[in-house]
Amino acid sequence: MSKTYSLDSLQEIAGGDEEFMAVIAKTFLDEIPPDLNAMIQAVENNNKALAYQFAHKMKPNLEMLGLNLTKDITAIESWTNTSKSNSAVKSQVEKVETILRQVFIELKEDFNL
Repeated sequence: MSKTYSLDSLQEIAGGDEEFMAVIAKTFLDEIPPDLNAMIQAVENNNKALAYQFAHKMKPNLEMLGLNLTKDITAIESWTNTSKSNSAVKSQVEKVETILRQVFIELKEDFNL
């Protein structure tokens, strides 16, 4: 079964060092779930400044794992500079959440975390 994240991208960053890859995976699992939840909550509460902060903070980590979510995160960031309601980014938030929840499961399985 294919992975939601890119192991190639992770190996490239870690220089093939398996131990370092596990550290990256653990750090991702420690930091991203609370950031994701905070971003979702901020969007739901129409707290655009906080939503931007968490979306922006997560973006490099998502790119590091080769996740194809840059367009969605950028859309959330852009929304924070508009007067549109949070329904304007509902689909992007749901996509980011769905994919990341799958990545969390895969990383835990792949790195025995």
